[in-house]
Amino acid sequence: MALSVVDLYRKVLPRTNCGDCDFPTCLAFASMVVSEKLPLSNCPHLSPEVVARCQPELDAQHAAGKWVKKDPAAEALQWARQRAASLHMEDLPERIGGELKREGGQLLLELPYFDGKIQVRSDGMTSTSGDELDRWEQTFLYNHLAQGGSAAPSGIWKSFEEIPNTISKVKSMRAHVEEPIGERFSGRREDLYSAGKTMGGVDVRSDFPDADAALHFFALPRVPLLLLFWDAEPAEEIGARAKLLFDETVTVHLDIESILFLSEHLRRRLCGG
Repeated sequence: MALSVVDLYRKVLPRTNCGDCDFPTCLAFASMVVSEKLPLSNCPHLSPEVVARCQPELDAQHAAGKWVKKDPAAEALQWARQRAASLHMEDLPERIGGELKREGGQLLLELPYFDGKIQVRSDGMTSTSGDELDRWEQTFLYNHLAQGGSAAPSGIWKSFEEIPNTISKVKSMRAHVEEPIGERFSGRREDLYSAGKTMGGVDVRSDFPDADAALHFFALPRVPLLLLFWDAEPAEEIGARAKLLFDETVTVHLDIESILFLSEHLRRRLCGG
């Protein structure tokens, strides 16, 4: 039978609130055991027999997800992996780019990603540089595998607000991507170029002479990004500005949330955090 926080507190724990478990009350400890999977044995006043009797019940309800605190990143990654699970590895290069390779008898897709590459296997994905991909980044990439169409970039650039169904996200793009980049590199145009080049960015200012800086990134083989930057003009009381542009085909390859995630990822890497 499952043990709730109240069951554990009333029927199992000593209810002395001694603090020897490093929690102020037995009820607080019970909550952590049930929702955060803290071992019951962390209570030093329970006999081994009680722990041996109750811990398997707790393990079973943890495995079933009963009363366990939700982990949004883990749940999103599980959903994205399931979404991509039915894909055939052999079909991916023609659709989204990349190169099929075989290592140890296992087929994998090596996919260019900014200045590096990731390797996608049937059991997960890793960066060839050894950098760890966090769960949100893996979720974004699995969503790209599942959604990515075969359209090649057209070379026609659009701002985020010109993309359909982005109205609720435009403020986030400005507040979390474009404004921080503008502030970070105000009066530091060369630093922007240096940071961009470490991510595989190419200087394309000659194509955009109205901007003070222009960097072209291939985030993924068929997902280019264009960053335009105008430095501050103190005499005119105008602050530095940045604008991120996307190829008009971007929604073939990414949903709106993924476009925003990719933009924030670019900002974090450029700005160093």
